[in-house]
Amino acid sequence: MVETMPQLATLIVDDELQSRLLIKALLLKDFPQFMVEEADSVNSAKQKIAQFRPDLVFLDVQMRDETGFDLLDQVGAVNFGIIFTTAHSEYALKAFRYSAIDYLMKPIDSEEFTSAVSKALSRIKNQQSTSEQIEFLREVRSSRKTPDKLTVPTSEGFLFVNIKDILYCHAVGNYTEFHLAGQQKIVSSYTLGYYDEILSSHHFFRVHRSYLVNLLHIRMYKRGEGGTIVMNDGNEIEISRNHKEAFLKLFKI
Repeated sequence: MVETMPQLATLIVDDELQSRLLIKALLLKDFPQFMVEEADSVNSAKQKIAQFRPDLVFLDVQMRDETGFDLLDQVGAVNFGIIFTTAHSEYALKAFRYSAIDYLMKPIDSEEFTSAVSKALSRIKNQQSTSEQIEFLREVRSSRKTPDKLTVPTSEGFLFVNIKDILYCHAVGNYTEFHLAGQQKIVSSYTLGYYDEILSSHHFFRVHRSYLVNLLHIRMYKRGEGGTIVMNDGNEIEISRNHKEAFLKLFKI
């Protein structure tokens, strides 16, 4: 007996017809379980959300004189998954990364599209709400300072982690292990490279292709071919030869 996929509703909110057509074509190609609706403005999107109750919304950041955030402010509780589509500034992209909200850069890449939708499907299946992420994203966008917290998606939901409590991050395949103060460890489904882009402005340094360390939590440096660092939790991490010189310069050694 062939198992049928559950039908899901998605709404594409974008004022550009070509963008809506592209997203719709990519969905129908790889994700036939979605029933697709479209909206070209905040007002029409608000009506479609009330009428169709979508499971997933593709939301353009900038639409003529409106923004996707105007829509979120008007719909109240966010009980659907969101994938932003944007050609926005680097600051806006960092805001999405801090909040672990999925986004797609225009022009949309088909592989990145498939990855983002697959993650969204997993969250929908596990009934993980995005409301807290949206609130956190709003805080990040409205603040002029660098956020001191990071949203980390896990198998159980989302954790809001104080960046100062992260000792180091370890790449395990396409996943990232966070080693925190107090011997706590959590696993994220995002890659180490993803977190490297965010945390590099928080005194983090990539000492090895598999390790990203918080320089404020280093206890000791041991000489060697590349050298070894001892973290505050006692764990030792080797520095690759390619990163040794840059690492030592950080401490003016």
